[in-house]
Formats: sequence, C-alpha cells, structure tokens
Amino acid sequence: MGTLNMKLLAVLIAGLAFGVSPAAAQWLDYPTPNVPRTPDGKPNLSAPTPRAADGKPDLSGLWEPELKGRLGEGTIGIAPGDDPVTPEFVNIGLRLQGGLPYQPWAAQLAKKRTREDKGADDPLGNGFPVGIVRLHSYATPRKMIQNPGLLVILYELNSTFRQIFTDGRPLAGDPNPTWNGYSSGKWDGDVLVVKTNGFRDGMWLDSGGSPLSEGAVMTEKFHRINFGRLEIELTVDDLKTYTKPWTVKMVQTIKLDTDLLDKIMLENEKDIKHLVK
Repeated sequence: MGTLNMKLLAVLIAGLAFGVSPAAAQWLDYPTPNVPRTPDGKPNLSAPTPRAADGKPDLSGLWEPELKGRLGEGTIGIAPGDDPVTPEFVNIGLRLQGGLPYQPWAAQLAKKRTREDKGADDPLGNGFPVGIVRLHSYATPRKMIQNPGLLVILYELNSTFRQIFTDGRPLAGDPNPTWNGYSSGKWDGDVLVVKTNGFRDGMWLDSGGSPLSEGAVMTEKFHRINFGRLEIELTVDDLKTYTKPWTVKMVQTIKLDTDLLDKIMLENEKDIKHLVK
C-alpha cells in the first residue's frame, strides 16, 4: 500500500484521542513490589528474568511498548496529552522488507479504508475492540497476570481483557468468531508459544486498514529477556488475505510504580460526528 502521507497520518492518529487521556494512572507512585535494585537503589531492569513456582519465566507485570520510535505526544499535529502509538500501530508491516504481502483484493481494501473512506470505519475510532495485534502496538499499559494454566492480559485501552490458556487445551475446530480470538499456549524452553484462531472477519490490523480474515491463525512468542524487557514475535498466517505468512517483533518494557486506569474511547466523545462518511 505505499507510505501514508503526513496529512493522512495525522488524521488517522488524531482519531486515537477520542477518550479522556489522564496524565497519570491511579495508584500513582505506589511502589511496585519485588523490584531488583542496583547498589545505588535504582531499578535494575537488566536483572535476571523472574521465575514462577514451576520454574518458567514469569511474564507478570505492567508493560507498555518501548519508547523508541513512538509517535504522538505533540508530533505530527497531535496535541500534548494524546496517547502515543508505535509505528506498527499505524502500519504493522512498516519494518518488513517490501511491506505486507497483500493479496490484490486486500491491498485494494486497505487503500479504500484509508484513502477513500478516510478511516471512518476504523473500529478504534468507532469505539469497538481493536484486536490483539493493535493492542500489542497501542501505547497504553497492559497488565499480565500469570497463573498455572492461564495467562490473563488486562489492557487499559477500553478496559479490554484477554485469556491465554496454558493448560494444554487444543484450539477449537470451528470457533464462534470473536474480536480477540481463542488462545492456547505452551512453553518451549523459556518462550511461551501461543496459537490463536477464531477471529472476526474483516478486522483491522493497523490504522492503515490492513485486513484479517476469519480463517487467520496467529502465533505469538513471548520471551521475557530480563526483568525489564519482553519481546513478542508475532506471525500472521492468513493466506486468504496475504500471499504468505509474515512476522513482526514488538518489544514491551516494564512500567513501575503505577497501575491501570480506565480508558474508554467513547467517554466524552465529540468527534465521531465529524468523521467523513
């Protein structure tokens, strides 16, 4: 699909500011427990990865996409206080050589969604769930809670939740389509490998309108490198929409001494009536 021009990019990201964006979350400055420290008392983000009772890496914690390369907070015409986003939120295939391998119909649909319809049907701008790919790249916090047999992810954006079962259950053969799909994971050494299917047809993977079909299967590899860094390698296998599977990597960093805050995109919303239809 080509590089988005600056004007279109501003329009797309401006739609992210529909909700009230408080400067700080609740429980501000409440200390995060069990944080490793350097001799001078600062958090040691390079400390070894915490381990759960079963010896597996513990993914628990409050995470956000790494700061490097994020868009927003006064850039591209965005007012201070608007939520920043990662480049992948705008274009999930930005770092892929040659971009996303669209099927011809999918490339035309992405173009129509953004250039012709001006993003008017973007689920985010209309207050709908955005799916797990965009949740990974949206730069508000998410809390991971790891228990035996289950990893729960609570997202600040629209107070969304996700369940990843690690109890050995297989993926459903004919699942009822949902926004976040159905996820089952297993450990491969220190990497949690998660398979997800059962997506709604026609979802958006980014603000550029990259589509996803209901036959898609996603594979995520969660690898907590150390105390402060979590790498997520995401592979999308959707041959109806793309000519081949493709993989991107997104990095999360630990966020300390704060917590989640409700962020409901349609709360005090005044912009939808101005969208181009």
